[in-house]
Amino acid sequence: MDFAPSERVERLRERIDAFLDEHVYPVELEALHALDEEVTVETGIAYPPLLVELRERAKADGLWNLFLPDEEHGGGLTNWEYGMLCESMGRSIVAPMVFNCSAPDTGNMEILLEHGTPEQQDRWLKPLLDDHTRSCFSMTEPETAGSDPTGLRGRAELDGDEWVINAHKWFTSGAVGASVAIAMVVTDPDAAPHKRASMILVPTDAPGFNLIRPVSVMGHSGGPGHCEIRYEDCRVPASNLLGERGAGFKVAQDRLGPGRIHHCMRAIGAAERALELMCKRALTRDAFGGKLAEKQFIQDFIAKSRIEIDGARLMVLNAAHMMDTVGNKVAAKEIAMIKVIAPNMACKVIDWAIQAHGGAGVSQDTSLAHAYASARTLRLADGPDEVHRASLARRELRRYGEPAR
Repeated sequence: MDFAPSERVERLRERIDAFLDEHVYPVELEALHALDEEVTVETGIAYPPLLVELRERAKADGLWNLFLPDEEHGGGLTNWEYGMLCESMGRSIVAPMVFNCSAPDTGNMEILLEHGTPEQQDRWLKPLLDDHTRSCFSMTEPETAGSDPTGLRGRAELDGDEWVINAHKWFTSGAVGASVAIAMVVTDPDAAPHKRASMILVPTDAPGFNLIRPVSVMGHSGGPGHCEIRYEDCRVPASNLLGERGAGFKVAQDRLGPGRIHHCMRAIGAAERALELMCKRALTRDAFGGKLAEKQFIQDFIAKSRIEIDGARLMVLNAAHMMDTVGNKVAAKEIAMIKVIAPNMACKVIDWAIQAHGGAGVSQDTSLAHAYASARTLRLADGPDEVHRASLARRELRRYGEPAR
Protein backbone atom coordinates (compact mmCIF):
# COMPACT_ATOMS: atom_id res chain seq x y z
CA MET A 1 0.00 0.00 0.00
CA ASP A 2 1.58 3.25 -1.17
CA PHE A 3 0.54 6.40 0.66
CA ALA A 4 2.97 8.63 -1.21
CA PRO A 5 1.00 11.72 -2.28
CA SER A 6 0.36 12.32 -5.94
CA GLU A 7 2.11 15.27 -7.53
CA ARG A 8 -1.13 17.29 -7.33
CA VAL A 9 -1.68 16.53 -3.64
CA GLU A 10 1.94 17.33 -2.83
CA ARG A 11 1.61 20.69 -4.60
CA LEU A 12 -1.61 21.44 -2.72
CA ARG A 13 0.03 20.53 0.58
CA GLU A 14 3.01 22.78 -0.17
CA ARG A 15 0.66 25.64 -1.07
CA ILE A 16 -1.38 25.17 2.12
CA ASP A 17 1.78 25.04 4.26
CA ALA A 18 3.12 28.18 2.58
CA PHE A 19 -0.23 29.95 3.09
CA LEU A 20 -0.20 29.03 6.78
CA ASP A 21 3.36 30.29 7.20
CA GLU A 22 2.73 33.58 5.43
CA HIS A 23 -0.83 34.48 6.35
CA VAL A 24 -2.26 32.38 9.21
CA TYR A 25 0.37 31.76 11.88
CA PRO A 26 1.35 35.44 12.17
CA VAL A 27 -2.25 36.41 13.06
CA GLU A 28 -3.45 33.14 14.59
CA LEU A 29 -3.87 34.33 18.19
CA GLU A 30 -5.34 37.63 16.97
CA ALA A 31 -7.87 35.70 14.87
CA LEU A 32 -8.88 33.53 17.85
CA HIS A 33 -9.40 36.67 19.91
CA ALA A 34 -11.46 38.24 17.11
CA LEU A 35 -13.68 35.16 16.93
CA ASP A 36 -14.41 35.45 20.64
CA GLU A 37 -14.96 39.20 20.68
CA GLU A 38 -16.70 39.82 17.35
CA VAL A 39 -18.77 36.68 16.63
CA THR A 40 -21.54 37.16 19.17
CA VAL A 41 -25.29 36.77 19.46
CA GLU A 42 -25.53 40.56 19.29
CA THR A 43 -23.50 41.03 16.09
CA GLY A 44 -24.88 37.95 14.31
CA ILE A 45 -21.85 37.80 12.01
CA ALA A 46 -20.40 34.46 10.90
CA TYR A 47 -16.74 35.50 10.74
CA PRO A 48 -14.76 38.54 11.94
CA PRO A 49 -13.33 40.78 9.18
CA LEU A 50 -9.81 39.40 9.76
CA LEU A 51 -10.97 35.89 8.90
CA VAL A 52 -13.10 37.09 5.98
CA GLU A 53 -9.98 38.68 4.51
CA LEU A 54 -8.02 35.43 4.92
CA ARG A 55 -10.89 33.40 3.45
CA GLU A 56 -11.07 35.66 0.40
CA ARG A 57 -7.33 35.23 -0.10
CA ALA A 58 -7.59 31.42 0.21
CA LYS A 59 -10.51 31.35 -2.21
CA ALA A 60 -8.59 33.44 -4.73
CA ASP A 61 -5.64 31.06 -4.37
CA GLY A 62 -7.80 28.02 -5.15
CA LEU A 63 -7.46 26.60 -1.62
CA TRP A 64 -11.20 26.37 -1.05
CA ASN A 65 -13.77 23.60 -0.44
CA LEU A 66 -11.08 20.96 -0.87
CA PHE A 67 -13.02 18.49 1.31
CA LEU A 68 -15.69 17.71 -1.30
CA PRO A 69 -14.73 14.71 -3.47
CA ASP A 70 -16.37 15.96 -6.69
CA GLU A 71 -14.53 18.41 -8.90
CA GLU A 72 -17.64 20.50 -9.61
CA HIS A 73 -17.97 21.69 -6.02
CA GLY A 74 -14.68 20.71 -4.35
CA GLY A 75 -11.19 19.39 -4.77
CA GLY A 76 -11.97 16.07 -6.45
CA LEU A 77 -9.78 14.26 -3.92
CA THR A 78 -10.12 10.83 -2.34
CA ASN A 79 -10.50 10.51 1.43
CA TRP A 80 -6.86 9.64 1.97
CA GLU A 81 -5.63 12.40 -0.37
CA TYR A 82 -7.72 15.03 1.39
CA GLY A 83 -6.66 13.53 4.71
CA MET A 84 -3.08 14.58 3.98
CA LEU A 85 -4.24 18.15 3.45
CA CYS A 86 -6.36 17.95 6.61
CA GLU A 87 -3.22 17.21 8.58
CA SER A 88 -1.71 20.51 7.45
CA MET A 89 -4.94 22.37 8.23
CA GLY A 90 -5.07 20.77 11.67
CA ARG A 91 -1.87 22.55 12.67
CA SER A 92 -3.95 25.66 13.40
CA ILE A 93 -7.35 25.98 15.08
CA VAL A 94 -8.38 28.69 12.61
CA ALA A 95 -6.97 27.16 9.40
CA PRO A 96 -10.00 24.97 8.55
CA MET A 97 -12.19 28.11 8.73
CA VAL A 98 -9.82 29.94 6.41
CA PHE A 99 -10.06 27.22 3.75
CA ASN A 100 -13.84 26.71 4.23
CA CYS A 101 -13.14 23.20 5.47
CA SER A 102 -14.29 23.42 9.09
CA ALA A 103 -16.83 21.37 11.00
CA PRO A 104 -19.79 21.34 11.25
CA ASP A 105 -20.11 23.10 7.89
CA THR A 106 -18.24 20.39 6.00
CA GLY A 107 -20.60 17.64 7.15
CA ASN A 108 -23.64 19.83 6.57
CA MET A 109 -22.52 20.68 3.05
CA GLU A 110 -21.89 17.02 2.30
CA ILE A 111 -25.40 15.94 3.25
CA LEU A 112 -26.99 18.95 1.53
CA LEU A 113 -25.13 17.97 -1.63
CA GLU A 114 -26.12 14.31 -1.34
CA HIS A 115 -29.65 14.56 0.06
CA GLY A 116 -30.81 18.14 -0.57
CA THR A 117 -33.39 19.11 -3.16
CA PRO A 118 -32.36 21.62 -5.84
CA GLU A 119 -34.28 24.31 -3.96
CA GLN A 120 -32.52 23.45 -0.67
CA GLN A 121 -29.15 23.45 -2.36
CA ASP A 122 -29.78 26.81 -3.97
CA ARG A 123 -30.92 28.40 -0.73
CA TRP A 124 -28.46 26.90 1.76
CA LEU A 125 -25.68 24.93 0.08
CA LYS A 126 -24.62 27.56 -2.43
CA PRO A 127 -23.98 30.29 0.17
CA LEU A 128 -22.04 27.81 2.34
CA LEU A 129 -19.89 26.86 -0.65
CA ASP A 130 -19.33 30.33 -2.06
CA ASP A 131 -19.82 32.98 0.62
CA HIS A 132 -18.92 33.69 4.23
CA THR A 133 -21.89 32.05 5.93
CA ARG A 134 -22.00 29.25 8.49
CA SER A 135 -24.38 26.49 9.57
CA CYS A 136 -24.84 24.37 12.69
CA PHE A 137 -25.88 20.79 13.46
CA SER A 138 -28.47 20.27 16.19
CA MET A 139 -28.71 16.70 17.47
CA THR A 140 -27.48 16.25 21.06
CA GLU A 141 -29.97 16.79 23.89
CA PRO A 142 -29.20 17.47 27.57
CA GLU A 143 -31.92 15.11 28.81
CA THR A 144 -30.84 12.09 26.74
CA ALA A 145 -27.55 10.26 26.22
CA GLY A 146 -25.71 11.85 23.32
CA SER A 147 -23.92 8.56 22.72
CA ASP A 148 -27.28 6.85 21.99
CA PRO A 149 -29.27 8.94 19.48
CA THR A 150 -32.06 6.34 19.41
CA GLY A 151 -33.24 8.00 22.63
CA LEU A 152 -33.85 11.44 21.12
CA ARG A 153 -36.93 13.19 22.54
CA GLY A 154 -37.11 16.31 20.37
CA ARG A 155 -40.17 16.11 18.15
CA ALA A 156 -41.40 17.53 14.86
CA GLU A 157 -45.03 17.11 13.90
CA LEU A 158 -46.50 17.81 10.50
CA ASP A 159 -49.27 20.41 10.65
CA GLY A 160 -50.60 20.95 7.16
CA ASP A 161 -47.66 22.09 5.07
CA GLU A 162 -45.42 22.93 8.04
CA TRP A 163 -43.25 21.08 10.54
CA VAL A 164 -43.79 22.21 14.12
CA ILE A 165 -40.61 21.51 16.11
CA ASN A 166 -40.37 21.27 19.87
CA ALA A 167 -36.96 20.19 21.11
CA HIS A 168 -34.27 21.01 23.65
CA LYS A 169 -30.77 20.71 22.16
CA TRP A 170 -27.27 21.57 23.29
CA PHE A 171 -23.75 21.33 21.91
CA THR A 172 -25.18 22.71 18.68
CA SER A 173 -21.73 23.68 17.50
CA GLY A 174 -21.33 26.90 15.55
CA ALA A 175 -24.83 28.25 16.22
CA VAL A 176 -23.67 31.79 17.03
CA GLY A 177 -23.63 33.57 13.68
CA ALA A 178 -25.02 30.60 11.73
CA SER A 179 -27.76 31.13 9.15
CA VAL A 180 -29.27 27.63 9.24
CA ALA A 181 -29.43 24.65 11.59
CA ILE A 182 -29.89 21.04 10.60
CA ALA A 183 -32.00 19.57 13.40
CA MET A 184 -32.30 15.84 13.97
CA VAL A 185 -35.68 15.25 15.59
CA VAL A 186 -38.23 12.45 16.01
CA THR A 187 -40.89 12.53 13.29
CA ASP A 188 -42.17 8.94 13.61
CA PRO A 189 -42.18 8.04 17.32
CA ASP A 190 -43.72 4.58 16.83
CA ALA A 191 -41.25 3.46 14.15
CA ALA A 192 -38.24 1.19 14.70
CA PRO A 193 -35.48 2.87 16.77
CA HIS A 194 -33.33 3.79 13.77
CA LYS A 195 -36.28 5.03 11.69
CA ARG A 196 -37.85 7.43 14.18
CA ALA A 197 -35.84 10.54 13.35
CA SER A 198 -35.49 12.89 10.40
CA MET A 199 -33.31 15.85 9.47
CA ILE A 200 -35.01 19.23 9.08
CA LEU A 201 -33.49 22.51 7.91
CA VAL A 202 -34.29 25.37 10.27
CA PRO A 203 -33.31 28.98 9.49
CA THR A 204 -31.88 30.44 12.67
CA ASP A 205 -34.15 33.49 12.32
CA ALA A 206 -37.27 31.30 12.33
CA PRO A 207 -39.72 32.18 15.15
CA GLY A 208 -39.33 29.60 17.90
CA PHE A 209 -35.59 29.02 17.29
CA ASN A 210 -34.20 30.26 20.58
CA LEU A 211 -30.47 30.34 21.21
CA ILE A 212 -30.29 30.14 25.00
CA ARG A 213 -26.52 30.31 25.56
CA PRO A 214 -23.16 29.12 24.33
CA VAL A 215 -22.25 26.21 26.62
CA SER A 216 -18.85 26.72 28.23
CA VAL A 217 -16.45 24.00 27.04
CA MET A 218 -13.35 23.65 29.22
CA GLY A 219 -13.82 27.24 30.35
CA HIS A 220 -14.38 28.69 26.87
CA SER A 221 -17.72 29.96 25.57
CA GLY A 222 -16.76 32.58 22.99
CA GLY A 223 -17.08 32.70 19.24
CA PRO A 224 -19.40 30.40 17.24
CA GLY A 225 -19.94 28.36 20.40
CA HIS A 226 -21.43 25.00 21.35
CA CYS A 227 -24.91 26.20 22.05
CA GLU A 228 -28.02 25.33 23.96
CA ILE A 229 -31.07 25.74 21.72
CA ARG A 230 -34.77 25.53 22.45
CA TYR A 231 -37.13 24.91 19.55
CA GLU A 232 -40.49 26.10 20.84
CA ASP A 233 -43.35 25.61 18.37
CA CYS A 234 -40.79 26.42 15.71
CA ARG A 235 -42.53 26.26 12.32
CA VAL A 236 -40.74 25.64 9.03
CA PRO A 237 -42.12 24.54 5.64
CA ALA A 238 -42.65 20.80 5.09
CA SER A 239 -40.25 21.15 2.14
CA ASN A 240 -37.41 21.76 4.64
CA LEU A 241 -37.18 18.01 5.29
CA LEU A 242 -33.63 16.98 4.34
CA GLY A 243 -33.65 13.51 2.79
CA GLU A 244 -36.47 11.07 3.35
CA ARG A 245 -38.73 11.08 6.36
CA GLY A 246 -37.40 8.65 8.96
CA ALA A 247 -33.96 8.54 7.33
CA GLY A 248 -32.24 10.74 9.88
CA PHE A 249 -29.86 8.03 11.06
CA LYS A 250 -28.80 7.15 7.53
CA VAL A 251 -28.16 10.80 6.73
CA ALA A 252 -26.22 11.16 10.00
CA GLN A 253 -24.01 8.21 9.14
CA ASP A 254 -23.34 9.64 5.67
CA ARG A 255 -22.20 12.76 7.50
CA LEU A 256 -20.05 11.07 10.13
CA GLY A 257 -17.85 8.74 8.06
CA PRO A 258 -15.78 11.33 6.19
CA GLY A 259 -16.01 13.69 9.18
CA ARG A 260 -14.19 11.22 11.44
CA ILE A 261 -11.33 10.94 8.95
CA HIS A 262 -11.10 14.74 8.78
CA HIS A 263 -11.13 15.10 12.58
CA CYS A 264 -8.47 12.43 13.03
CA MET A 265 -6.10 13.86 10.45
CA ARG A 266 -6.51 17.33 11.93
CA ALA A 267 -5.65 15.83 15.32
CA ILE A 268 -2.44 14.47 13.81
CA GLY A 269 -1.64 17.92 12.44
CA ALA A 270 -2.22 19.44 15.88
CA ALA A 271 0.10 16.85 17.42
CA GLU A 272 2.79 17.49 14.80
CA ARG A 273 2.72 21.19 15.54
CA ALA A 274 2.85 20.54 19.28
CA LEU A 275 5.91 18.34 18.75
CA GLU A 276 7.53 21.06 16.65
CA LEU A 277 6.86 23.67 19.34
CA MET A 278 8.18 21.31 22.02
CA CYS A 279 11.42 20.71 20.13
CA LYS A 280 11.97 24.43 19.51
CA ARG A 281 11.29 25.17 23.15
CA ALA A 282 13.66 22.43 24.29
CA LEU A 283 16.47 23.73 22.10
CA THR A 284 16.18 27.33 23.29
CA ARG A 285 15.10 27.14 26.94
CA ASP A 286 17.72 27.03 29.70
CA ALA A 287 16.90 25.33 32.99
CA PHE A 288 19.01 23.75 35.73
CA GLY A 289 22.33 24.34 34.06
CA GLY A 290 21.54 23.41 30.48
CA LYS A 291 19.05 23.31 27.63
CA LEU A 292 15.79 21.43 28.15
CA ALA A 293 16.77 19.35 25.13
CA GLU A 294 19.55 17.79 27.22
CA LYS A 295 17.11 16.50 29.84
CA GLN A 296 16.21 12.84 29.54
CA PHE A 297 12.54 13.35 30.34
CA ILE A 298 12.19 15.87 27.49
CA GLN A 299 13.94 13.47 25.12
CA ASP A 300 11.48 10.80 26.25
CA PHE A 301 8.53 13.12 25.49
CA ILE A 302 9.92 13.81 22.03
CA ALA A 303 10.68 10.19 21.16
CA LYS A 304 7.29 8.93 22.34
CA SER A 305 5.57 11.73 20.44
CA ARG A 306 7.23 10.78 17.17
CA ILE A 307 6.37 7.10 17.62
CA GLU A 308 2.72 7.77 18.47
CA ILE A 309 2.15 10.37 15.74
CA ASP A 310 3.58 8.19 12.99
CA GLY A 311 1.63 5.14 14.15
CA ALA A 312 -1.66 7.05 14.30
CA ARG A 313 -1.08 8.61 10.88
CA LEU A 314 -0.63 5.22 9.22
CA MET A 315 -3.80 3.90 10.85
CA VAL A 316 -5.80 6.93 9.67
CA LEU A 317 -4.47 6.74 6.13
CA ASN A 318 -5.28 3.03 6.06
CA ALA A 319 -8.86 3.71 7.20
CA ALA A 320 -9.26 6.44 4.59
CA HIS A 321 -7.86 4.16 1.89
CA MET A 322 -10.37 1.45 2.87
CA MET A 323 -13.22 3.97 2.72
CA ASP A 324 -12.14 4.84 -0.81
CA THR A 325 -11.74 1.24 -1.97
CA VAL A 326 -14.31 -0.88 -0.10
CA GLY A 327 -16.68 1.71 1.38
CA ASN A 328 -17.56 3.11 4.80
CA LYS A 329 -19.51 0.04 5.93
CA VAL A 330 -16.65 -2.41 5.38
CA ALA A 331 -14.20 0.09 6.89
CA ALA A 332 -16.33 0.59 10.02
CA LYS A 333 -13.83 -1.22 12.25
CA GLU A 334 -10.91 0.84 10.99
CA ILE A 335 -12.87 4.09 11.38
CA ALA A 336 -13.77 3.18 14.97
CA MET A 337 -10.14 2.43 15.79
CA ILE A 338 -8.80 5.73 14.51
CA LYS A 339 -11.55 7.68 16.24
CA VAL A 340 -10.13 6.31 19.50
CA ILE A 341 -6.42 6.38 18.72
CA ALA A 342 -5.99 9.81 17.08
CA PRO A 343 -7.58 12.08 19.73
CA ASN A 344 -5.94 10.15 22.57
CA MET A 345 -2.57 10.42 20.86
CA ALA A 346 -3.06 14.15 20.27
CA CYS A 347 -4.01 14.70 23.91
CA LYS A 348 -0.81 13.00 25.08
CA VAL A 349 1.52 14.79 22.68
CA ILE A 350 0.00 18.22 23.29
CA ASP A 351 0.12 17.58 27.04
CA TRP A 352 3.83 16.76 26.83
CA ALA A 353 4.39 19.96 24.82
CA ILE A 354 2.52 21.93 27.50
CA GLN A 355 4.80 20.44 30.17
CA ALA A 356 7.85 21.48 28.17
CA HIS A 357 6.52 25.06 28.00
CA GLY A 358 5.74 25.29 31.71
CA GLY A 359 3.24 27.99 32.60
CA ALA A 360 3.32 29.40 29.07
CA GLY A 361 1.86 26.13 27.86
CA VAL A 362 -1.45 26.66 29.62
CA SER A 363 -1.66 30.35 28.78
CA GLN A 364 -3.26 31.92 25.72
CA ASP A 365 0.16 33.12 24.53
CA THR A 366 0.66 29.87 22.61
CA SER A 367 -1.72 27.71 20.58
CA LEU A 368 -1.26 24.71 22.88
CA ALA A 369 -4.13 25.34 25.32
CA HIS A 370 -6.61 25.76 22.45
CA ALA A 371 -5.22 22.65 20.76
CA TYR A 372 -5.52 20.55 23.91
CA ALA A 373 -9.12 21.61 24.56
CA SER A 374 -10.01 20.73 20.97
CA ALA A 375 -8.31 17.33 21.13
CA ARG A 376 -9.88 16.46 24.47
CA THR A 377 -13.34 17.41 23.22
CA LEU A 378 -12.82 15.16 20.19
CA ARG A 379 -12.76 12.15 22.52
CA LEU A 380 -16.48 12.82 23.01
CA ALA A 381 -17.58 14.33 19.69
CA ASP A 382 -18.86 11.98 16.96
CA GLY A 383 -19.15 9.19 19.53
CA PRO A 384 -17.19 8.84 22.78
CA ASP A 385 -14.20 6.49 23.04
CA GLU A 386 -16.22 3.95 25.00
CA VAL A 387 -18.85 3.52 22.27
CA HIS A 388 -16.20 2.88 19.64
CA ARG A 389 -14.31 0.48 21.93
CA ALA A 390 -17.53 -1.43 22.66
CA SER A 391 -18.24 -1.70 18.94
CA LEU A 392 -14.73 -2.97 18.30
CA ALA A 393 -14.99 -5.53 21.10
CA ARG A 394 -18.29 -6.88 19.74
CA ARG A 395 -16.76 -7.25 16.30
CA GLU A 396 -13.81 -9.18 17.72
CA LEU A 397 -16.03 -11.42 19.84
CA ARG A 398 -18.19 -12.27 16.84
CA ARG A 399 -15.14 -13.79 15.20
CA TYR A 400 -15.01 -16.43 17.91
CA GLY A 401 -18.61 -17.04 18.87
CA GLU A 402 -21.86 -15.41 19.84
CA PRO A 403 -21.77 -11.61 20.15
CA ALA A 404 -21.48 -10.16 23.61
CA ARG A 405 -24.59 -8.57 25.10
